[in-house]
Amino acid sequence: MSRGAGSRKDVASKDGAKFPSTLRFVLCGGVDDGKSTLIGRILYECRQVFADQVRAVEEDSRRYGTQGDAPDLALLLDGLRDERRQGITIDVAYRSFETARRRFIVADAPGHEQYTRNMATGTSTADLAVVMADARKGILPQTGRHTRIAAMFGVHHFVLAVNKMDLVQWDRDAFESIDAAYRTMAKEIGVSRVVSAPVSALTGDNLRRRSPHTPWYAGPTLLEHLETVEVGRPAVQRPFRMPVQYVNRPDPDFRGYCGRIATGEVVTGDRVRIEPAGTVAEVESILARRAARDGAARGDSVTLTLRPEVDVIRGDVIAAAGDPLEAADQLRARVLWMGDEPMAAGRSYRMRLHTHEVDAWVTRIRHRVDVSDGSELAAERLELNDLGVVNLATRRPVPFAPFAQSRALGGFILIDRLTNATVGAGTIMFSLMRAANLKWRDFSVTRDKRAEMKRQRARCLWLTGLSASGKSTLADLLERRLASEGRHTYLLDGDNVRHGLNRDLGFTETDRVENIRRVSEVARLMVDAGLVVIVSFISPFQSERDFARGLFKPGDFMEIFVDAPIEVCARRDPKGLYAKARRGEIRNFTGVDSAYERPERPDLRLDTEKLSPEECVDLVMRALGSGHG
Repeated sequence: MSRGAGSRKDVASKDGAKFPSTLRFVLCGGVDDGKSTLIGRILYECRQVFADQVRAVEEDSRRYGTQGDAPDLALLLDGLRDERRQGITIDVAYRSFETARRRFIVADAPGHEQYTRNMATGTSTADLAVVMADARKGILPQTGRHTRIAAMFGVHHFVLAVNKMDLVQWDRDAFESIDAAYRTMAKEIGVSRVVSAPVSALTGDNLRRRSPHTPWYAGPTLLEHLETVEVGRPAVQRPFRMPVQYVNRPDPDFRGYCGRIATGEVVTGDRVRIEPAGTVAEVESILARRAARDGAARGDSVTLTLRPEVDVIRGDVIAAAGDPLEAADQLRARVLWMGDEPMAAGRSYRMRLHTHEVDAWVTRIRHRVDVSDGSELAAERLELNDLGVVNLATRRPVPFAPFAQSRALGGFILIDRLTNATVGAGTIMFSLMRAANLKWRDFSVTRDKRAEMKRQRARCLWLTGLSASGKSTLADLLERRLASEGRHTYLLDGDNVRHGLNRDLGFTETDRVENIRRVSEVARLMVDAGLVVIVSFISPFQSERDFARGLFKPGDFMEIFVDAPIEVCARRDPKGLYAKARRGEIRNFTGVDSAYERPERPDLRLDTEKLSPEECVDLVMRALGSGHG
């Protein structure tokens, strides 16, 4: 069979209101609630399945199906072999189909709790969520989990599909009880737009055709509602904002700024403001598909030229000058954690917000949210699939809008700096105004002047390596060598710092991260004072060492890897810590039951198994060169 192309223009509802011709929705619910069967039935009844697909499903039904001799329509979506064998959905399955009134893109999300991050992927671009509930089981914890996550990622319209009504003999009381329980829960979450329908995905009742078994149900069928629900532009027009995706410079005479308009509209001659720099310009021209136009609106991909020419880079946001966009470096956000390793306060990540990418770290985990009932729980870390509220700090101010105002400008992901994997997805709630209003004050006596008075170049020499690799020995010898040459130095040693500044920290991963964050900030202040600072810390995590490097100007930070095999370190160990750790007397000991991430690209590697301390210090002094003085 063939599929109709369908109209891409906006169409009108019965009361004349406009709504977009394409609806993106996510289908979520508990395990075995019938999500895949429901979409499979709709595809089948809307004649959106090719004949060879039907034959393949009939063949697979005999091997994997759950409906006896009848075709198992869930197999139209459960495409992975593991899904077919187990009868569950693991990954997000996307399908598109059309009716005479609308085109649909549906994401069939997994129901298992361990695949919550996959489910979040499906909700991130959805306009509406269809939440499934088994008529025999009612509202379950995962019902609240999925509703809460969908609402967090900007879904405002919800449909409660009470499935398997045929298995409770189309009992009206059972349906209304489930409907009432869900509406109570949705109201607590902040969801007000709910439509409920009694359905049977297996038989198709109240999906596309009205069921004769529910004369008491006066609402629309599921497909009728999906065809007519209005999820278009918000009633209040938002001001113009366009994140810059690309600076187009084909020749010296043209400079255009390309992007997709996130909110509002723009016309030639409009005054705009570039955030976060705050410079103001005027829109000279608007280009789309190589043609000039007078104006553009939300959703349009355009190229803008400005006069006068101002400094604009990828990640900046061009906004209405009369209603400027906020920029801040301290943010409150909701985060769904997707990483296998837990989120720890103080750990740095890469933050991708619209087209802007910046270093960011979690300054505080305020609480973890129980996604089933919404209660707030104290937490020092977020584990896989946890939802929490955190404070974030960014390396520099980022232009944003609260997620409640704009999905495009308020939604972000966090990326692991080492593996480049996405480990978190979040939504910005608001800026932390007290922190955002803090500005670095420049004084007349600068770092360079302080260093000049000492006749040296200020810098940070960061020694990292396993316990007993030789860091403290080398640090002490290095400082003596520099002092003998008249250099002004200070040595920050891991053990010494824990007697005072960091005496409140233990040795958990979270505490180790905070330990390095504090020391990094102290080292930065000492370099600002014009000193040569020697830092001798195990600093086991690459992300924390990268964070420390990022605090300094290029060339002012030298990562020195003090390298020795762990067995050599254990033999040297004057405190016997390795032996205690291997006997289980010490927990979270680096190299034994806590990881040490070897530096990826250190500025200098010192092999302390083969070289004497004096030879190692000679290498450091040569690496410093004449620039150290």
